[in-house]
Amino acid sequence: MVGAVTTLGVISDTHGLLRPEARAALASVDRIIHAGDLDDRLVLQWLGTLAPLTAVRGNCDRGAWARALRDHETIVVEGFAIHVIHDLQSIRVDPRADGIAVVVHGHTHRPKQEVRDGVLYFNPGSAGAQRHGAPVSIGKLHLGPSGPRAEIIDLEARFTARDR
Repeated sequence: MVGAVTTLGVISDTHGLLRPEARAALASVDRIIHAGDLDDRLVLQWLGTLAPLTAVRGNCDRGAWARALRDHETIVVEGFAIHVIHDLQSIRVDPRADGIAVVVHGHTHRPKQEVRDGVLYFNPGSAGAQRHGAPVSIGKLHLGPSGPRAEIIDLEARFTARDR
């Protein structure tokens, strides 16, 4: 379909907590990416019931279930190469030289998106318990004819506005 957009849910740093607001925001996506620090294999199972899932291991992921996860993954969706890693400081590829369109990462608990050398770097923030004064957030990555576009969703603001 010409002009179609594929939407990926992007989540990180759940630390064992998959909020109902996050599940609701991810319910309509085509695929989910988790950028590590799940802390609980149940988070993998729950997310896997919503959409196809790609997840990487974060520094807090331990145990047999976590050892089954790679520390980085590169997937291709709608012709866009997306590199997923927990801690951006640990990246071992050259995104621009390797033709990567998007680098998804977590670890800092701070949502951020920026384009460097033609590559979109996207951190959805932390979807788990609030830490370090950072917002509780997830992201969406929209892939279409005009390229990748990132969106940050503040779950606390969405939840508070809905309850008013």
